[in-house]
Amino acid sequence: MFAMPLGDDGAQLRPLEPWQAEEFLAHMDRARGLVDPWIPFAAAATDLDSARALLQRYADKQAADTGRIYGIWLDGTLVGGVLFRIFEAARGVCEIGCWLEPAGQGRGLVHRASRTLMEWAFDVRGMHRVEWIASAANTRSVAAAERLGMTREGVLREAFLHHGERHDEEIWAVLASEWRAAR
Repeated sequence: MFAMPLGDDGAQLRPLEPWQAEEFLAHMDRARGLVDPWIPFAAAATDLDSARALLQRYADKQAADTGRIYGIWLDGTLVGGVLFRIFEAARGVCEIGCWLEPAGQGRGLVHRASRTLMEWAFDVRGMHRVEWIASAANTRSVAAAERLGMTREGVLREAFLHHGERHDEEIWAVLASEWRAAR
């Protein structure tokens, strides 16, 4: 396993694996109130078995080269994460997602971790396009996409059903040429 520093504040990016299900579940319990209103991620990990199953799905995705999941640790505590929800190497397209618990907010952790994933996707894997999809009402996620230098490409009206309510989804993306030019 590896740990990649995300700065000099004790933050690290590490893979999240099925053997970490107990720690992941405790984190999800702390993050649930912030995550659950926007995405079904928190609802997918409500007990140890479901937390392990979610992490196993991403382990399987990583083995198939179709997705990956990483945790963000701050001073040894899991406080959030980033993932490649979709990773289509043949098409050169992937989608990044993120989440945080309250203890991780306001520190730039999502920005630093997302940039790390984007650099890897573009520079190592040769991806052409990185996408970010967020509920239009999730202003923190929309702001994160904008800070990452992504372009808002459109809105899918009422495209996402969550908790019986339809949400508009904003599609943000950055192309490899734009990423390189901005650096």
